[in-house]
Amino acid sequence: MDTTILSSLLVLLQMICVIVVVAYLLTRSRFFPDVLDGHPAVKIQILLVLVFGALSVYGTMAGVEFMGAIINVRDLGPMLAGLLGGPYVGLGAGLIGAAYRLSLGGFTVYSCSLATVLAGMIGGLIWLANKRKFAGIKIAVLFAILMEGLHMFLTIAISSPFDQALALVEAISVPMIVANAAGMFVFAFIVENLQNERKMQSERDTLLREIERKNTELAIAAEIQQSFLPDTIAPIPGFDVAARSVMAKEVGGDFFDVVPLEVIPIDKSRVGVMIADVSGKGIPAALFMALSRIVVRVNASWYPDRPADAIRDANNIITADSRAGMFVTLFYGILDTEQTSFTYVNAGHNPPLLCHAADGSFEELTRTGIAVGALMNQEYGSETRMLVSGDILVLYTDGITEAENAGLEMYGEDRLRSVIGRSRDNDARELITTILGDVREFCGDHPQSDDITLMVIKVE
Repeated sequence: MDTTILSSLLVLLQMICVIVVVAYLLTRSRFFPDVLDGHPAVKIQILLVLVFGALSVYGTMAGVEFMGAIINVRDLGPMLAGLLGGPYVGLGAGLIGAAYRLSLGGFTVYSCSLATVLAGMIGGLIWLANKRKFAGIKIAVLFAILMEGLHMFLTIAISSPFDQALALVEAISVPMIVANAAGMFVFAFIVENLQNERKMQSERDTLLREIERKNTELAIAAEIQQSFLPDTIAPIPGFDVAARSVMAKEVGGDFFDVVPLEVIPIDKSRVGVMIADVSGKGIPAALFMALSRIVVRVNASWYPDRPADAIRDANNIITADSRAGMFVTLFYGILDTEQTSFTYVNAGHNPPLLCHAADGSFEELTRTGIAVGALMNQEYGSETRMLVSGDILVLYTDGITEAENAGLEMYGEDRLRSVIGRSRDNDARELITTILGDVREFCGDHPQSDDITLMVIKVE
């Protein structure tokens, strides 16, 4: 590449920098999204004609006179106008650039003016062929190269004298093609990045809307689930009962229940209590929890004084409906306020702790059958414990004993027994607060990984 071609190319590249900066500022205007969407209003089209027409004029004015012609990037403005706004916009910008070029005269005046008009029109046709969208980097750059090749051909075909036109084309074709292609590449790159930004923003907005919708649904689900849990526990003669659930997520699979007498028509001296933990977490566990709670309640009403039979039939119903391999560990018992006794069924649940008032010793209410929903036609046994004043029953889910601290050490049953033993004089509500506080202190900042449910029954 000789000195003349190199110097011409450098001048053209300087001109392109100005054109690209103006075009970039245009892409950041508030109306440009309408241009990218392919539906610019009439006033926007007029603005595009004026801006890119002015850039075409600038491409001529800042050009370099050489061999009786002007080395320039005049065609870049109309090409961009057509690729962005369609045939009318491209033609308008091309006519402005061509009109100015006609006013300057010279032996290449007609070929150059015609090329400028064609640049805008062809760019617009590409826009239409691409369904009124910007064609992208590859097509835009290829268009710029071919358009400047057409410009050179028109110069040879139309301009006279032929020898002078041929010598001119041989000298300026490379810098003009390279400069226009480079300018087109930079601008196309800017537009494509802008389109990607808009796509990402649209996807982000869609994602945020979806998250907001799901959060709303989760809030509703959590509210519904909370409605399943007793707001308050009615006084039970001879017993102080309290319970609380702390979900690891918005909704979970733990639940407790104190069966009201008006639902289960046992005699007034008996009250059903239940605590359970569904396998899994989140909405599936919450749905399975709702099913399990209702089924157990209904079966308890059929067998008011036979808790083992109630759980047996509940297991068959739940197993038949459990198609996702889910199950529930469940502890269900009946408090007898006249005999101060507790008859229970432990279906695969963590053995509740019975703290004896006489000596502070602990007894585990061990399992009497497998988890509900695991296998059909299972038999469940029941056991009865006589209670005395001061005895404490602590029913809990594994979210208590398996709670972890930052060192991944589990809270464990020993700590639970210790805090119960230290707080035996507290009432049921205070004891729950003490246990949960001790668990939180043990875990520190380590996040809760499982649902926690706790029920305390203290004999008065």
